[in-house]
Amino acid sequence: QVQLVESGGGLVQPGGSLRLSCAASGSIFSINAMGWYRQAPGKQRELVAVIISGGSTNYADSVKGRFTISRDNAKNTAYLQMNSLKPEDTAVYYCNAPIRSSWSSAVNDYWGQGTQVTVSS
Repeated sequence: QVQLVESGGGLVQPGGSLRLSCAASGSIFSINAMGWYRQAPGKQRELVAVIISGGSTNYADSVKGRFTISRDNAKNTAYLQMNSLKPEDTAVYYCNAPIRSSWSSAVNDYWGQGTQVTVSS
């Protein structure tokens, strides 16, 4: 069984910072990429940032220069450092990763349960 567990969400004032974590656990053979998505009320889920195993990153234009994605491959954990937060960053943030498990050659797409980020004064 493979699962992703997010942590680190919460309530923060505009201009503040939060750090999200996403830990993958279970019978994992390999993880190529890990990404963060978010979904605000009434809106579609959107990609925030992604990091591949070699360290290359990609960001949504709306978060470039404010958010930083990083990864600890030894811990199968990804992080999202969010600075200069704005009210429009308010959403449920989800971790996503295509993972090959130890017991199969198939690569399956896994999602975390989501963590709420609220930016408000």
